[in-house]
Amino acid sequence: MKQNNQGWTSRLGFILSSAGAAIGLGAIWRLPYVTGTSGGGAFFLIFVIFTLLIGLPMLVAELIIGRGTGKEAVSAYKKLAPKSLWVWIGRLGVLGAFLLLSFYSVVGGWVLLYSGKSVGNQIISEATNYGELFGSIVGDPFITIIGLLLFTIINVLVISLGIQNGIERMNKYMMPLLFIFLIIIVVRGLTLDGAMEGVKFFLLPDFSSIDSEAILYALGQSFFSLAVGFSCMVTYSSYLDKKVSLTTSASWIVSMNIFVSLLAGLAIFPVVFAFGLAPDEGPSLLFIVLPEAFAQMPLGSLFLSLFLILFLFATLTSSFSLYEIIVAAFTASGKWSRPAVSLILGVVLFIVAIPAALSSSLLADFTLFNLSVFDATDYLVSNILLPLGSLLIALFVIHKMDKSLVKDQFMIGSNISPSIYLFWRFLMTIIMPLVIVLVYLNLLGIT
Repeated sequence: MKQNNQGWTSRLGFILSSAGAAIGLGAIWRLPYVTGTSGGGAFFLIFVIFTLLIGLPMLVAELIIGRGTGKEAVSAYKKLAPKSLWVWIGRLGVLGAFLLLSFYSVVGGWVLLYSGKSVGNQIISEATNYGELFGSIVGDPFITIIGLLLFTIINVLVISLGIQNGIERMNKYMMPLLFIFLIIIVVRGLTLDGAMEGVKFFLLPDFSSIDSEAILYALGQSFFSLAVGFSCMVTYSSYLDKKVSLTTSASWIVSMNIFVSLLAGLAIFPVVFAFGLAPDEGPSLLFIVLPEAFAQMPLGSLFLSLFLILFLFATLTSSFSLYEIIVAAFTASGKWSRPAVSLILGVVLFIVAIPAALSSSLLADFTLFNLSVFDATDYLVSNILLPLGSLLIALFVIHKMDKSLVKDQFMIGSNISPSIYLFWRFLMTIIMPLVIVLVYLNLLGIT
């Protein structure tokens, strides 16, 4: 095991940190609102199927690349395919992580501001109009920039401390607390009158509202929620002990992700339906509808504070992984120190994220393809770059990497049958590329 603060101290530390990378805005913010606007239970079912049949194999593929080379995203592809264009998969991952952080950090700032207000008991009151409250925050350039700045500072401080002292230590505290808080909120929500209508909406499939765009969103969500497609897990697994089973670790990460996604839906929709509110509010679901719902229940301020704190934890654990893939790429040569790169990245990201932060205020009238800067970046990352990155990684692992290296990494540390490995290769060779291509063609109206 590496002991230079650039290796995980244990498999548990790796799993919690990798799960933390996956369980962030994807599971707790994006999945509920996309589910609410895309058909409820049918969307969630498609998301779970994609996660198991495409997301899980993709996660294993990234782990194989990272652990098999011991290199971060860009250097891993250089080592496996020197002097070739394949290195652009890693560079695409770094660029994608950067773009993702440019709007992710904005939401992180919102969550940070809301958490502070909630702990200070400044959100729930009889006179509060929650839509106006949300609008006053996202519509105020100064407040949104302050939130963005604070969120950026937290990330820079943690990432500059390294793998063991920064990312792993924070995840060992944050992830267990996230599960505890989430379960408490689920139990409370299910005790409300009318809560079962929310459960039915979330878990009973109705395919009448599913179209090609919803399927593309479900596919993008499966990548988004597992942090695959941008080689984040290539970087994380490069710090992993050579004896650890990648398939077992990946199974734990995916299981935790689906479980938290399930809990997030059960924490939100029963509460929303219990008070007769709309589940299709969109990105503002957690900031407008939930406070309004919590305000109508006993100890609502307490439960809203718990939810926002766990939301903040989840947001941070995911942003750590996105920062790490970029920082690791620039520190791989040894010419730059981790603290220096972390600080420079934080400054650059803060500046680049400002347009997205101002999408609801000074830049409200500025659009790209009829979308705000924030929404356009989200769509580009989640529905185009993530699936594209995943497709390229699949082609690389199957058609470029040495088959014996791939199989050895797949089998190390586990007693699984070789037939499982063959099934994984089938999914990566045929099913995953085919699904991505078909969904894209359908979206373009070609099929």
